[in-house]
Amino acid sequence: MSDLTWQKSSFSDGAGPNCVELAATPDGIHMRESDEPEAVIHTTPAALGVLIRAIKTGRLDHTL
Repeated sequence: MSDLTWQKSSFSDGAGPNCVELAATPDGIHMRESDEPEAVIHTTPAALGVLIRAIKTGRLDHTL
């Protein structure tokens, strides 16, 4: 995974280690938290889109 180009979320201030990072590859998208870079999640663009829409519309707020 070290050969991936990671991009931090635009909502991350860059000052601390708690940033979401994404790396796009031909087979999907890889996600990790910058404070645990060895824990990588692989997903598809479609599935990530579903997650982002659910977060933006508040459909996951009851899980907090």
